[in-house]
Amino acid sequence: MSAIEVLGPRDVPLGGLRALSVRRTLPSRSRSFIGAWCFIDHYGPAAVGAGNDGGMDVPPHPHTGLQTVSWLFAGQIEHRDSGGVTGLVRPGEVNLMTAGYGIAHSEVSACDHGTLHGVQLWVALPDHARNVARGFEHHAPERRDLPGGGSALVFLGELPGAGSSPVRTYTPLLGAQLDLAPGAGVTLAADPAWEHGLLADSGTVTLEGQPLSPGELGYAGPGRAQLRVRAGDEGARAVLLGGEPFEEEIVMWWNFVGRSHEEIVQFRAEWEAGSDRFGRVPGYAGRTGRIRAPRLPGVRLRPRSRPREHGGGHGW
Repeated sequence: MSAIEVLGPRDVPLGGLRALSVRRTLPSRSRSFIGAWCFIDHYGPAAVGAGNDGGMDVPPHPHTGLQTVSWLFAGQIEHRDSGGVTGLVRPGEVNLMTAGYGIAHSEVSACDHGTLHGVQLWVALPDHARNVARGFEHHAPERRDLPGGGSALVFLGELPGAGSSPVRTYTPLLGAQLDLAPGAGVTLAADPAWEHGLLADSGTVTLEGQPLSPGELGYAGPGRAQLRVRAGDEGARAVLLGGEPFEEEIVMWWNFVGRSHEEIVQFRAEWEAGSDRFGRVPGYAGRTGRIRAPRLPGVRLRPRSRPREHGGGHGW
């Protein structure tokens, strides 16, 4: 059984001139996926208000071939998309947007004061589902106690003994917030065929004895029937992600997931041309207009897969 791999975050500015700084752990140079999870951004706690740069203002931008999962610990975000959905992302409530064939959306802090703190996650859609119609789901999971001094909010999939989520995904996945009391240790049932990641949010936490500091992601490969998680003396909060290993090759650039360099070139051209593939986001009232696509690199985009993996990814 392999040791726990620790992936450290890198800081990435999000949203233009007064950008919100996020900590990105996936994709990394050593790993592109955990199950079909292909992107993890962790942000805050950041002060939101006049004179602060902690607010979120991500203008309308496109996606293809993926699902976005928004999960907050504090604050509120207004979501608008070209499928006609307008809604608030609130702490403890998951918002899942399916891009499929194509969608555009915006994300803006919904309060002019307070704190913003959460994670933004992407799921790569498998080939048979990557052109599904755009969609949106919301779910508020029930908090469930964990033996050993903790609790869980399961926002995707199922965590045995801690509940399940009705939100639809196209590959087997798990997403759950774990809140552990000071010094608490919990043992979680795991599917040995799956791989898992634990993102440390607050406090110190260990995964199978491996310490993780806030912002670090611990990776546990297949072969484990259980996962042992323990909090430090101040308690801890973490996000547990898991899934069946994703065996398909994808090409991931900027906000697009495709299967070839040529597809990405096409997606970019259609976004710049205002194609109906992505539609329009009504009612956005942020600081700038729609986000223009960056220039493509001067080299051919290479696929990422398991076990051959490459870093990358650019934004929401």
